[in-house]
Amino acid sequence: MAVTIDDIAKAGAGWSIEVTPAGAGKVESFADVLAPGTDVNVTFLPGSDPADTALVAARLRDEGMHPIPHIAARSVTDKAMLDSMLKKLTDEASIDEVLIIGGGVDNPVGDFDSSMQILETGLIQDYGIRKIGVSGHPEGSPDIPDDALAAALEWKNNFAEKEGLDLYIETQFCFEADQVLAWERDIRAAGNKLPIRIGIPGPATIKTLFRFAQISGIGPSMRFISKQARNVAKLMTVQAPDKLLAGLAEGMANDKDCLLAHFHYYPFGGFAKTAAYAKAVSDGAITLKAKGGFDVRQD
Repeated sequence: MAVTIDDIAKAGAGWSIEVTPAGAGKVESFADVLAPGTDVNVTFLPGSDPADTALVAARLRDEGMHPIPHIAARSVTDKAMLDSMLKKLTDEASIDEVLIIGGGVDNPVGDFDSSMQILETGLIQDYGIRKIGVSGHPEGSPDIPDDALAAALEWKNNFAEKEGLDLYIETQFCFEADQVLAWERDIRAAGNKLPIRIGIPGPATIKTLFRFAQISGIGPSMRFISKQARNVAKLMTVQAPDKLLAGLAEGMANDKDCLLAHFHYYPFGGFAKTAAYAKAVSDGAITLKAKGGFDVRQD
């Protein structure tokens, strides 16, 4: 069954978006570019001050958004630091949801090297936080073997059930719908029950996407974007994720058991531009193209 505009709009509803503390400084008003209550992830990047993450989270809350701060396990020194972070986030930004990731550093700065170790402290639950995101890898990870990823996902499913937590998976950004849909089917068959927010690269130049793909070390997507990056004349052409979104929406519509629940946008080409694109998709303000994908209507 061919994908429809309604399918795409339905799949695109309830989207979330990401911002870094540095990127937040370039956004004059979140309320001008986002609807009230929009989920906004706030990064905690290697070497950065967690207080910066808390400040942005508090600003987002003040401007009517729903902040979701990252907790990067390998950048947390010990349980005392984690406790201090959570206290600051809950006191100053009324945080009720977090995303726990391993973090992009080779060597942990302290006691933690995985999201599972953070969860096991029980501190997040102690602060009343029941909705928690954990990372997912549709294309595998350059640092973690596939069997270890599978074991970790099984552990997270079991932990969520045991603790009564609302856990979900949030993934790295991807470019190919077939790869994502196949991964979702595979992990579901292996026992995954956690809903999935799939990472979407917002509209950006091919040059920019290529740079972020290199940094992230993602596999099939890296090869996909590399083919386009070889054409120097197209390096500054803006690549929109319309074919990816249409493909995902079709898969979600045709499989009632599919656990892909939301799109999470990475604003590589600019926060306001990505937010406007995500809103157009969720509103169905698009026109389908004969060869697949769609164009956002310029009303």
